[in-house]
Amino acid sequence: MIRPLLRTLHKPIYEHRQQVLVRLITPHLGPGSRVLDVGCGFGHLGEALMKAAPGVRVEGVESVRRGNELIPVTAYEGTRMPWPDHTFDAVILADVLHHDDDQLRLLREAARVSKNRVIIKDHLREGLLAQQRISLLDWAANAGYKVPCTYRYNDLREWRDMLGHVATEVVEERTSVDVYPVVFNQLLGRGLHYFSVFVRK
Repeated sequence: MIRPLLRTLHKPIYEHRQQVLVRLITPHLGPGSRVLDVGCGFGHLGEALMKAAPGVRVEGVESVRRGNELIPVTAYEGTRMPWPDHTFDAVILADVLHHDDDQLRLLREAARVSKNRVIIKDHLREGLLAQQRISLLDWAANAGYKVPCTYRYNDLREWRDMLGHVATEVVEERTSVDVYPVVFNQLLGRGLHYFSVFVRK
């Protein structure tokens, strides 16, 4: 009973988040780019990016294919992505890293298969009761889809330390993003969200 309710409540919030992500990501995608969306789900973000940037081609990778995806999706066993080095013009990790038990390993894999840029949107553990607020947000967004949460989030120092292992240049970094509609941003948006774009080593 609670899962369908959570999915219904989350839908308009997710749609707003997606619009924000499209606006943030598209300036970093060149004409005709081949893009990989890691942890793409059903491919909603990829589909939206292709509509916003004609000529861009987005495909996804997931640990388990769900079926009826909106973009081509490849199953990934969790260790090494099934592509050679430098396959994609850009790789996107949108709210994916905090679900992985080894964030740096996954980030290195994303950098490996990218020719140039890696785009991250994730959570930022900074500010009053940040751990508790992000955990609530994470649970509400994922419980309806049976997606497990690790409840491990990075502060700004941890993000920058991790990027130091894989990046030659950080092209853009935001430590506050208005991801949600106004009311939700007051409690669960803004400074709890991290966005960065870097050039791989």
